[in-house]
Amino acid sequence: MVNEESARKQIPQFPEPLWRDKIDFPKFSQLNEDIEVDVTVVGGGITGITTAYLLVKEGFKVALIEAGNLLNGTTGHTTAKITAQHGLIYDELIQTIGGESARLYYEANNNAITFIRDMVKEHNIECDFTNEDAFIYTNSDDYINKLKNEMIAYEKLGIKGEISDRVPADFSVKAALKMSNQAHFHPLKYLKPLVEYIVSNGGVIFEKTTATDVDTEEKLKVRTSGGPSVICRYVCACSHFPFYDGLGFYPTRMYAERSYIIAIKPEKEFNGGMYINAEQPTRSLRTAMLGDEELLLIGGENHKTGQGISTILHYQALENFAEETFGIKEYLFRWSAQDLTTLDKVPYIGQITGGHPNIFVATGFRKWGMTNSTVAANLLKDLIMEKENPYRDLYTPSRFGDTSMKSFLSTNIDVAKHLIEGKLEYPLMRIDELEPDQGSVVNVNGRRAGAYRDKDGKVYVVDTTCTHLGCEVEWNSGDRTWDCPCHGSRFSIQGDVIEGPAESPLEKIAEE
Repeated sequence: MVNEESARKQIPQFPEPLWRDKIDFPKFSQLNEDIEVDVTVVGGGITGITTAYLLVKEGFKVALIEAGNLLNGTTGHTTAKITAQHGLIYDELIQTIGGESARLYYEANNNAITFIRDMVKEHNIECDFTNEDAFIYTNSDDYINKLKNEMIAYEKLGIKGEISDRVPADFSVKAALKMSNQAHFHPLKYLKPLVEYIVSNGGVIFEKTTATDVDTEEKLKVRTSGGPSVICRYVCACSHFPFYDGLGFYPTRMYAERSYIIAIKPEKEFNGGMYINAEQPTRSLRTAMLGDEELLLIGGENHKTGQGISTILHYQALENFAEETFGIKEYLFRWSAQDLTTLDKVPYIGQITGGHPNIFVATGFRKWGMTNSTVAANLLKDLIMEKENPYRDLYTPSRFGDTSMKSFLSTNIDVAKHLIEGKLEYPLMRIDELEPDQGSVVNVNGRRAGAYRDKDGKVYVVDTTCTHLGCEVEWNSGDRTWDCPCHGSRFSIQGDVIEGPAESPLEKIAEE
Protein backbone atom coordinates (compact mmCIF):
# COMPACT_ATOMS: atom_id res chain seq x y z
CA MET A 1 0.00 0.00 0.00
CA VAL A 2 1.34 3.47 -0.95
CA ASN A 3 1.61 5.79 2.06
CA GLU A 4 0.60 9.47 1.93
CA GLU A 5 4.17 10.80 1.72
CA SER A 6 5.20 8.57 -1.19
CA ALA A 7 1.90 9.35 -2.98
CA ARG A 8 2.71 13.08 -2.87
CA LYS A 9 6.05 12.36 -4.54
CA GLN A 10 4.73 10.12 -7.30
CA ILE A 11 5.01 11.36 -10.87
CA PRO A 12 1.76 13.02 -12.03
CA GLN A 13 -0.09 10.62 -14.33
CA PHE A 14 -0.60 13.06 -17.18
CA PRO A 15 1.57 15.96 -18.39
CA GLU A 16 -0.01 19.31 -17.63
CA PRO A 17 1.79 22.69 -17.35
CA LEU A 18 1.63 24.76 -14.20
CA TRP A 19 0.66 27.85 -16.22
CA ARG A 20 -2.79 26.55 -17.12
CA ASP A 21 -3.73 25.67 -13.53
CA LYS A 22 -6.78 27.60 -12.31
CA ILE A 23 -6.48 30.38 -14.89
CA ASP A 24 -9.64 31.73 -16.48
CA PHE A 25 -8.57 32.43 -20.04
CA PRO A 26 -11.07 33.74 -22.63
CA LYS A 27 -12.46 31.32 -25.25
CA PHE A 28 -13.13 32.16 -28.88
CA SER A 29 -15.28 30.62 -31.59
CA GLN A 30 -14.17 28.94 -34.79
CA LEU A 31 -14.06 30.95 -38.02
CA ASN A 32 -17.26 30.08 -39.90
CA GLU A 33 -17.33 32.57 -42.77
CA ASP A 34 -14.92 34.48 -45.03
CA ILE A 35 -13.67 37.75 -43.54
CA GLU A 36 -11.38 40.53 -44.73
CA VAL A 37 -8.80 42.34 -42.60
CA ASP A 38 -5.50 44.17 -43.00
CA VAL A 39 -3.32 41.52 -41.33
CA THR A 40 -3.81 37.85 -40.57
CA VAL A 41 -1.70 36.59 -37.68
CA VAL A 42 -1.51 32.79 -37.53
CA GLY A 43 -0.59 31.33 -34.14
CA GLY A 44 -2.01 31.99 -30.68
CA GLY A 45 1.20 31.97 -28.63
CA ILE A 46 3.22 34.86 -27.27
CA THR A 47 4.59 35.75 -30.72
CA GLY A 48 1.20 35.92 -32.42
CA ILE A 49 -0.56 37.66 -29.54
CA THR A 50 2.17 40.29 -29.11
CA THR A 51 2.30 40.88 -32.89
CA ALA A 52 -1.48 41.26 -33.07
CA TYR A 53 -1.45 43.58 -30.05
CA LEU A 54 1.19 45.87 -31.58
CA LEU A 55 -0.57 46.01 -34.97
CA VAL A 56 -3.97 46.72 -33.44
CA LYS A 57 -2.33 49.48 -31.41
CA GLU A 58 -1.08 50.98 -34.70
CA GLY A 59 -4.60 51.01 -36.14
CA PHE A 60 -4.51 47.86 -38.29
CA LYS A 61 -7.55 45.60 -38.54
CA VAL A 62 -6.17 42.25 -37.39
CA ALA A 63 -7.45 38.67 -37.32
CA LEU A 64 -5.60 36.23 -35.06
CA ILE A 65 -6.31 32.56 -35.81
CA GLU A 66 -5.18 29.54 -33.80
CA ALA A 67 -5.46 25.85 -34.73
CA GLY A 68 -6.23 24.78 -31.15
CA ASN A 69 -6.74 26.99 -28.12
CA LEU A 70 -4.72 30.10 -27.37
CA LEU A 71 -1.49 29.49 -25.45
CA ASN A 72 -1.76 25.71 -25.44
CA GLY A 73 1.39 25.27 -27.56
CA THR A 74 4.99 26.21 -26.86
CA THR A 75 4.11 29.36 -24.87
CA GLY A 76 1.91 27.34 -22.54
CA HIS A 77 4.74 24.86 -21.96
CA THR A 78 7.68 27.20 -21.45
CA THR A 79 9.87 27.80 -18.41
CA ALA A 80 9.05 31.50 -18.96
CA LYS A 81 12.50 32.90 -18.29
CA ILE A 82 12.86 36.44 -19.63
CA THR A 83 16.56 36.67 -20.29
CA ALA A 84 19.23 37.49 -22.84
CA GLN A 85 21.44 34.80 -21.34
CA HIS A 86 20.69 32.02 -23.82
CA GLY A 87 23.22 29.47 -22.65
CA LEU A 88 26.81 29.54 -23.91
CA ILE A 89 25.89 31.44 -27.08
CA TYR A 90 27.83 34.72 -27.36
CA ASP A 91 31.32 33.31 -27.79
CA GLU A 92 29.88 30.94 -30.41
CA LEU A 93 28.02 33.74 -32.23
CA ILE A 94 31.16 35.87 -32.40
CA GLN A 95 32.92 32.94 -34.08
CA THR A 96 30.09 32.10 -36.49
CA ILE A 97 28.26 35.31 -37.43
CA GLY A 98 30.72 37.97 -36.23
CA GLY A 99 31.01 40.36 -33.33
CA GLU A 100 28.63 43.03 -34.65
CA SER A 101 25.84 40.52 -35.30
CA ALA A 102 26.41 38.93 -31.88
CA ARG A 103 26.12 42.39 -30.29
CA LEU A 104 22.86 43.02 -32.14
CA TYR A 105 21.50 39.67 -30.96
CA TYR A 106 22.17 40.61 -27.35
CA GLU A 107 20.81 44.12 -27.81
CA ALA A 108 17.59 42.88 -29.41
CA ASN A 109 16.92 40.41 -26.59
CA ASN A 110 17.90 42.87 -23.89
CA ASN A 111 15.46 45.38 -25.40
CA ALA A 112 12.81 42.67 -25.31
CA ILE A 113 13.23 42.39 -21.52
CA THR A 114 12.71 46.14 -21.24
CA PHE A 115 9.64 45.90 -23.49
CA ILE A 116 8.02 43.22 -21.31
CA ARG A 117 8.91 45.10 -18.12
CA ASP A 118 7.33 48.28 -19.56
CA MET A 119 4.22 46.37 -20.68
CA VAL A 120 3.72 45.01 -17.17
CA LYS A 121 3.87 48.57 -15.80
CA GLU A 122 1.76 50.17 -18.56
CA HIS A 123 -1.12 47.70 -18.18
CA ASN A 124 -0.66 47.01 -14.45
CA ILE A 125 -0.38 43.32 -15.23
CA GLU A 126 -0.30 41.00 -12.24
CA CYS A 127 1.75 38.17 -13.70
CA ASP A 128 4.25 37.29 -10.95
CA PHE A 129 6.89 39.35 -12.78
CA THR A 130 10.11 39.05 -10.77
CA ASN A 131 13.51 40.54 -11.46
CA GLU A 132 16.23 37.90 -11.06
CA ASP A 133 19.89 37.41 -11.89
CA ALA A 134 20.56 34.65 -14.42
CA PHE A 135 23.44 32.19 -14.12
CA ILE A 136 25.14 29.67 -16.38
CA TYR A 137 26.87 27.23 -14.04
CA THR A 138 29.03 24.14 -14.28
CA ASN A 139 30.23 21.31 -12.09
CA SER A 140 32.52 19.99 -14.82
CA ASP A 141 36.19 20.98 -14.97
CA ASP A 142 35.97 20.73 -18.76
CA TYR A 143 33.49 23.63 -18.89
CA ILE A 144 35.21 26.15 -16.63
CA ASN A 145 37.31 27.48 -19.51
CA LYS A 146 34.18 27.69 -21.67
CA LEU A 147 32.57 29.90 -19.06
CA LYS A 148 35.71 32.05 -19.01
CA ASN A 149 35.60 32.34 -22.82
CA GLU A 150 31.93 33.34 -22.58
CA MET A 151 32.90 36.03 -20.06
CA ILE A 152 35.47 37.33 -22.55
CA ALA A 153 32.69 37.43 -25.16
CA TYR A 154 30.54 39.42 -22.72
CA GLU A 155 33.34 41.95 -22.34
CA LYS A 156 33.76 42.27 -26.13
CA LEU A 157 30.03 42.87 -26.58
CA GLY A 158 29.57 45.23 -23.64
CA ILE A 159 27.51 42.76 -21.58
CA LYS A 160 27.83 43.12 -17.83
CA GLY A 161 28.87 39.79 -16.38
CA GLU A 162 30.64 38.24 -13.44
CA ILE A 163 32.21 34.82 -12.78
CA SER A 164 32.10 33.28 -9.32
CA ASP A 165 32.31 29.88 -7.65
CA ARG A 166 29.12 30.51 -5.65
CA VAL A 167 25.47 31.17 -6.42
CA PRO A 168 22.59 32.39 -4.19
CA ALA A 169 20.71 29.08 -4.39
CA ASP A 170 21.71 26.28 -2.04
CA PHE A 171 23.61 23.94 -4.33
CA SER A 172 27.28 23.65 -5.18
CA VAL A 173 28.92 24.86 -8.39
CA LYS A 174 32.50 24.93 -9.61
CA ALA A 175 31.93 28.12 -11.60
CA ALA A 176 28.98 30.33 -12.59
CA LEU A 177 28.60 33.25 -14.99
CA LYS A 178 26.06 35.87 -13.92
CA MET A 179 23.97 38.19 -16.11
CA SER A 180 22.19 40.68 -13.84
CA ASN A 181 18.69 42.17 -13.97
CA GLN A 182 16.90 39.46 -15.92
CA ALA A 183 13.39 38.26 -15.02
CA HIS A 184 10.70 35.60 -15.05
CA PHE A 185 6.89 35.67 -15.01
CA HIS A 186 3.64 33.77 -15.52
CA PRO A 187 3.24 33.87 -19.33
CA LEU A 188 -0.54 33.37 -19.48
CA LYS A 189 -1.24 36.02 -16.87
CA TYR A 190 0.98 38.39 -18.86
CA LEU A 191 -0.75 37.71 -22.17
CA LYS A 192 -4.36 37.75 -20.99
CA PRO A 193 -4.57 41.60 -20.88
CA LEU A 194 -2.99 41.76 -24.36
CA VAL A 195 -5.69 39.44 -25.68
CA GLU A 196 -8.34 41.61 -24.03
CA TYR A 197 -6.79 44.73 -25.58
CA ILE A 198 -6.85 43.15 -29.06
CA VAL A 199 -10.56 42.33 -28.82
CA SER A 200 -11.50 45.63 -27.19
CA ASN A 201 -9.81 47.61 -29.96
CA GLY A 202 -11.29 45.97 -33.04
CA GLY A 203 -9.17 42.84 -33.48
CA VAL A 204 -10.85 39.46 -33.96
CA ILE A 205 -9.65 36.10 -32.63
CA PHE A 206 -10.65 32.62 -33.76
CA GLU A 207 -9.72 29.32 -32.10
CA LYS A 208 -9.88 25.79 -33.55
CA THR A 209 -9.20 27.39 -36.93
CA THR A 210 -6.31 25.71 -38.71
CA ALA A 211 -4.55 27.71 -41.42
CA THR A 212 -3.52 25.40 -44.26
CA ASP A 213 -2.34 27.53 -47.17
CA VAL A 214 -2.05 31.02 -48.62
CA ASP A 215 -3.36 32.00 -52.04
CA THR A 216 -1.09 34.73 -53.36
CA GLU A 217 -3.39 36.60 -55.71
CA GLU A 218 -3.83 40.39 -55.80
CA LYS A 219 -4.91 40.08 -52.17
CA LEU A 220 -3.64 37.31 -49.92
CA LYS A 221 -6.12 34.65 -48.85
CA VAL A 222 -5.37 32.45 -45.84
CA ARG A 223 -7.25 29.19 -46.32
CA THR A 224 -8.38 27.15 -43.33
CA SER A 225 -9.20 23.47 -42.92
CA GLY A 226 -12.80 24.30 -42.03
CA GLY A 227 -13.43 26.01 -45.37
CA PRO A 228 -13.64 29.78 -44.69
CA SER A 229 -10.74 32.05 -45.60
CA VAL A 230 -9.25 35.29 -44.31
CA ILE A 231 -8.53 37.86 -47.04
CA CYS A 232 -5.81 40.34 -46.17
CA ARG A 233 -2.84 42.43 -47.26
CA TYR A 234 -0.30 40.84 -44.90
CA VAL A 235 0.18 37.44 -43.28
CA CYS A 236 2.32 36.76 -40.20
CA ALA A 237 3.10 33.06 -39.69
CA CYS A 238 3.69 32.89 -35.93
CA SER A 239 2.62 29.26 -35.62
CA HIS A 240 5.83 27.81 -34.15
CA PHE A 241 6.54 25.73 -37.26
CA PRO A 242 5.48 27.83 -40.28
CA PHE A 243 2.11 26.63 -41.57
CA TYR A 244 3.09 27.97 -45.01
CA ASP A 245 6.52 27.40 -46.54
CA GLY A 246 6.52 29.57 -49.67
CA LEU A 247 9.44 27.53 -51.05
CA GLY A 248 11.55 28.63 -48.10
CA PHE A 249 12.33 24.93 -47.36
CA TYR A 250 11.99 25.50 -43.60
CA PRO A 251 11.84 21.77 -42.71
CA THR A 252 15.38 21.40 -44.08
CA ARG A 253 16.67 24.47 -42.23
CA MET A 254 15.59 23.68 -38.67
CA TYR A 255 15.43 20.73 -36.32
CA ALA A 256 13.05 20.06 -33.43
CA GLU A 257 14.03 19.24 -29.87
CA ARG A 258 11.94 18.25 -26.87
CA SER A 259 12.73 19.16 -23.31
CA TYR A 260 11.04 18.37 -19.99
CA ILE A 261 9.95 20.30 -16.89
CA ILE A 262 8.77 19.28 -13.46
CA ALA A 263 7.28 21.51 -10.74
CA ILE A 264 7.88 20.55 -7.12
CA LYS A 265 7.68 21.85 -3.59
CA PRO A 266 11.31 21.49 -2.47
CA GLU A 267 12.49 20.44 0.97
CA LYS A 268 15.33 22.99 0.93
CA GLU A 269 14.78 26.71 0.57
CA PHE A 270 15.71 28.11 -2.84
CA ASN A 271 17.36 31.50 -2.43
CA GLY A 272 16.62 33.09 -5.79
CA GLY A 273 18.15 33.37 -9.23
CA MET A 274 17.60 31.56 -12.54
CA TYR A 275 20.03 28.85 -13.57
CA ILE A 276 21.05 26.68 -16.49
CA ASN A 277 24.10 24.44 -16.56
CA ALA A 278 26.68 24.50 -19.32
CA GLU A 279 27.16 20.75 -19.72
CA GLN A 280 24.80 17.91 -20.63
CA PRO A 281 22.31 16.77 -19.55
CA THR A 282 20.75 20.21 -19.22
CA ARG A 283 19.41 21.37 -15.87
CA SER A 284 17.34 24.58 -15.82
CA LEU A 285 16.07 26.08 -12.53
CA ARG A 286 13.70 28.85 -11.51
CA THR A 287 10.95 29.42 -8.96
CA ALA A 288 7.27 30.04 -9.74
CA MET A 289 4.22 30.85 -7.67
CA LEU A 290 1.17 28.62 -7.24
CA GLY A 291 -1.20 30.80 -5.26
CA ASP A 292 0.78 31.83 -2.20
CA GLU A 293 3.23 28.92 -2.43
CA GLU A 294 6.61 29.02 -4.13
CA LEU A 295 7.42 26.07 -6.36
CA LEU A 296 10.68 25.08 -8.00
CA LEU A 297 10.70 24.39 -11.74
CA ILE A 298 13.40 22.03 -12.95
CA GLY A 299 13.83 21.55 -16.68
CA GLY A 300 16.19 19.97 -19.16
CA GLU A 301 16.88 16.56 -20.72
CA ASN A 302 16.62 17.96 -24.26
CA HIS A 303 16.87 15.63 -27.26
CA LYS A 304 15.80 15.61 -30.90
CA THR A 305 12.09 14.89 -31.20
CA GLY A 306 11.27 11.23 -31.82
CA GLN A 307 14.80 10.10 -31.02
CA GLY A 308 16.60 8.66 -28.01
CA ILE A 309 15.49 6.79 -24.90
CA SER A 310 11.96 6.23 -23.61
CA THR A 311 10.72 9.75 -22.86
CA ILE A 312 9.33 8.89 -19.41
CA LEU A 313 12.96 8.33 -18.34
CA HIS A 314 13.66 12.04 -18.90
CA TYR A 315 11.02 12.97 -16.33
CA GLN A 316 12.50 10.41 -13.95
CA ALA A 317 15.99 11.87 -14.43
CA LEU A 318 14.72 15.34 -13.48
CA GLU A 319 12.93 13.88 -10.46
CA ASN A 320 16.14 12.14 -9.34
CA PHE A 321 18.11 15.38 -9.69
CA ALA A 322 15.46 17.28 -7.73
CA GLU A 323 15.40 14.72 -4.93
CA GLU A 324 19.19 14.57 -4.65
CA THR A 325 19.74 18.34 -4.86
CA PHE A 326 16.77 19.93 -3.08
CA GLY A 327 14.53 17.15 -1.76
CA ILE A 328 10.90 16.82 -2.84
CA LYS A 329 8.01 17.59 -0.49
CA GLU A 330 5.47 17.26 -3.27
CA TYR A 331 5.62 16.59 -7.02
CA LEU A 332 2.84 18.69 -8.58
CA PHE A 333 3.24 19.09 -12.35
CA ARG A 334 5.20 17.73 -15.27
CA TRP A 335 5.16 18.78 -18.89
CA SER A 336 7.33 18.95 -21.98
CA ALA A 337 8.03 21.53 -24.65
CA GLN A 338 9.14 21.48 -28.27
CA ASP A 339 11.54 24.03 -29.70
CA LEU A 340 13.00 24.64 -33.14
CA THR A 341 16.66 25.47 -33.78
CA THR A 342 17.85 27.14 -36.96
CA LEU A 343 21.06 26.34 -38.79
CA ASP A 344 23.02 29.18 -37.12
CA LYS A 345 20.98 29.29 -33.87
CA VAL A 346 19.53 32.73 -34.68
CA PRO A 347 15.74 32.79 -35.29
CA TYR A 348 14.20 33.35 -38.71
CA ILE A 349 12.13 36.54 -38.54
CA GLY A 350 11.07 38.46 -41.63
CA GLN A 351 9.81 37.89 -45.17
CA ILE A 352 9.19 34.16 -45.58
CA THR A 353 10.95 34.33 -48.98
CA GLY A 354 11.99 37.14 -51.30
CA GLY A 355 9.15 36.19 -53.64
CA HIS A 356 6.48 36.83 -50.99
CA PRO A 357 7.16 40.33 -49.61
CA ASN A 358 3.86 40.52 -47.67
CA ILE A 359 4.10 37.11 -45.98
CA PHE A 360 6.22 37.07 -42.83
CA VAL A 361 7.51 34.32 -40.56
CA ALA A 362 8.84 34.08 -37.01
CA THR A 363 10.30 30.74 -35.95
CA GLY A 364 13.35 28.94 -34.57
CA PHE A 365 13.60 30.48 -31.09
CA ARG A 366 15.82 27.69 -29.69
CA LYS A 367 14.21 27.42 -26.23
CA TRP A 368 14.42 31.17 -25.60
CA GLY A 369 10.99 32.18 -26.80
CA MET A 370 10.02 34.83 -24.26
CA THR A 371 12.53 37.38 -25.51
CA ASN A 372 12.89 36.15 -29.10
CA SER A 373 9.10 36.24 -29.54
CA THR A 374 9.04 39.83 -28.34
CA VAL A 375 11.87 40.72 -30.72
CA ALA A 376 9.86 39.05 -33.50
CA ALA A 377 6.62 40.92 -32.77
CA ASN A 378 8.34 44.31 -32.82
CA LEU A 379 10.29 43.46 -35.97
CA LEU A 380 7.22 42.16 -37.83
CA LYS A 381 5.31 45.30 -36.88
CA ASP A 382 8.11 47.49 -38.26
CA LEU A 383 8.37 45.47 -41.48
CA ILE A 384 4.64 45.80 -42.13
CA MET A 385 4.81 49.55 -41.41
CA GLU A 386 7.95 49.81 -43.60
CA LYS A 387 9.92 51.30 -40.73
CA GLU A 388 13.66 50.91 -40.24
CA ASN A 389 14.66 48.26 -37.73
CA PRO A 390 18.31 47.63 -36.75
CA TYR A 391 17.74 43.86 -36.43
CA ARG A 392 16.19 43.24 -39.85
CA ASP A 393 19.31 41.83 -41.53
CA LEU A 394 20.38 39.80 -38.47
CA TYR A 395 17.13 37.82 -38.41
CA THR A 396 16.28 37.72 -42.12
CA PRO A 397 15.25 34.17 -43.13
CA SER A 398 17.09 34.51 -46.45
CA ARG A 399 20.57 34.41 -44.85
CA PHE A 400 22.69 31.32 -45.52
CA GLY A 401 26.37 31.46 -44.50
CA ASP A 402 29.15 28.87 -44.19
CA THR A 403 27.98 27.79 -40.72
CA SER A 404 24.47 27.32 -42.05
CA MET A 405 25.74 25.10 -44.87
CA LYS A 406 27.57 22.78 -42.46
CA SER A 407 24.50 22.56 -40.21
CA PHE A 408 22.26 22.05 -43.23
CA LEU A 409 24.22 19.00 -44.33
CA SER A 410 24.39 17.56 -40.80
CA THR A 411 20.68 18.10 -40.13
CA ASN A 412 19.51 16.55 -43.37
CA ILE A 413 21.89 13.57 -43.18
CA ASP A 414 20.27 12.85 -39.81
CA VAL A 415 16.81 13.11 -41.42
CA ALA A 416 17.80 10.68 -44.19
CA LYS A 417 19.22 8.25 -41.62
CA HIS A 418 15.99 8.12 -39.63
CA LEU A 419 13.87 7.92 -42.77
CA ILE A 420 15.74 4.80 -43.91
CA GLU A 421 15.92 3.22 -40.43
CA GLY A 422 12.18 3.61 -39.94
CA LYS A 423 11.40 1.92 -43.24
CA LEU A 424 13.70 -1.02 -42.45
CA GLU A 425 12.40 -1.63 -38.92
CA TYR A 426 10.23 -4.74 -38.57
CA PRO A 427 8.25 -4.63 -35.32
CA LEU A 428 7.78 -7.87 -33.43
CA MET A 429 5.22 -6.78 -30.83
CA ARG A 430 1.55 -7.59 -31.42
CA ILE A 431 -1.45 -5.54 -30.31
CA ASP A 432 -2.65 -8.25 -27.94
CA GLU A 433 0.63 -7.96 -26.02
CA LEU A 434 0.01 -4.33 -25.04
CA GLU A 435 -0.64 -3.64 -21.36
CA PRO A 436 -3.17 -0.97 -20.27
CA ASP A 437 -1.78 2.56 -20.80
CA GLN A 438 0.96 1.27 -23.09
CA GLY A 439 1.81 2.32 -26.64
CA SER A 440 4.21 0.77 -29.09
CA VAL A 441 5.07 0.21 -32.72
CA VAL A 442 3.36 -3.07 -33.58
CA ASN A 443 2.95 -5.55 -36.40
CA VAL A 444 -0.55 -5.57 -37.92
CA ASN A 445 -0.80 -8.22 -40.64
CA GLY A 446 2.80 -7.60 -41.69
CA ARG A 447 2.35 -3.83 -41.65
CA ARG A 448 4.16 -1.38 -39.35
CA ALA A 449 1.57 0.39 -37.20
CA GLY A 450 1.30 2.28 -33.93
CA ALA A 451 -1.04 1.09 -31.21
CA TYR A 452 -2.04 2.40 -27.79
CA ARG A 453 -4.23 0.59 -25.26
CA ASP A 454 -5.86 2.94 -22.75
CA LYS A 455 -6.59 2.11 -19.10
CA ASP A 456 -10.06 0.84 -20.03
CA GLY A 457 -8.67 -1.52 -22.65
CA LYS A 458 -9.68 0.47 -25.73
CA VAL A 459 -7.07 0.25 -28.49
CA TYR A 460 -6.20 3.00 -30.96
CA VAL A 461 -4.23 1.93 -34.06
CA VAL A 462 -2.67 4.30 -36.59
CA ASP A 463 -0.35 4.12 -39.56
CA THR A 464 3.09 5.22 -38.36
CA THR A 465 4.02 6.95 -41.62
CA CYS A 466 4.24 10.70 -40.94
CA THR A 467 1.99 12.66 -43.30
CA HIS A 468 4.64 15.32 -43.79
CA LEU A 469 7.42 13.61 -45.75
CA GLY A 470 6.93 9.92 -44.96
CA CYS A 471 9.26 9.24 -42.02
CA GLU A 472 8.11 6.68 -39.44
CA VAL A 473 6.88 8.09 -36.13
CA GLU A 474 7.94 6.70 -32.75
CA TRP A 475 6.01 6.31 -29.48
CA ASN A 476 6.53 9.03 -26.85
CA SER A 477 5.77 7.28 -23.55
CA GLY A 478 6.14 10.42 -21.44
CA ASP A 479 3.45 12.42 -23.25
CA ARG A 480 1.50 9.59 -24.95
CA THR A 481 2.05 10.92 -28.46
CA TRP A 482 3.49 9.73 -31.77
CA ASP A 483 6.57 11.82 -32.66
CA CYS A 484 8.41 12.09 -35.97
CA PRO A 485 12.23 11.85 -35.69
CA CYS A 486 12.78 13.68 -38.98
CA HIS A 487 11.07 17.07 -38.69
CA GLY A 488 9.36 16.97 -35.31
CA SER A 489 5.69 16.51 -36.24
CA ARG A 490 3.63 15.11 -33.36
CA PHE A 491 0.33 13.26 -33.33
CA SER A 492 -2.19 12.20 -30.66
CA ILE A 493 -3.04 8.57 -29.90
CA GLN A 494 -5.93 8.95 -32.37
CA GLY A 495 -3.53 10.29 -35.02
CA ASP A 496 -4.57 13.95 -34.90
CA VAL A 497 -1.88 16.56 -35.58
CA ILE A 498 -0.54 18.17 -32.38
CA GLU A 499 2.51 19.85 -33.89
CA GLY A 500 3.60 20.61 -37.46
CA PRO A 501 5.00 20.66 -40.05
CA ALA A 502 2.53 17.83 -40.77
CA GLU A 503 -0.93 19.13 -41.67
CA SER A 504 -2.88 15.86 -42.08
CA PRO A 505 -3.60 13.24 -39.41
CA LEU A 506 -2.13 9.77 -39.36
CA GLU A 507 -4.29 7.19 -41.09
CA LYS A 508 -6.44 5.17 -38.69
CA ILE A 509 -6.11 1.40 -39.03
CA ALA A 510 -8.92 -0.98 -38.15
CA GLU A 511 -7.96 -4.10 -36.22
CA GLU A 512 -8.60 -7.32 -38.13
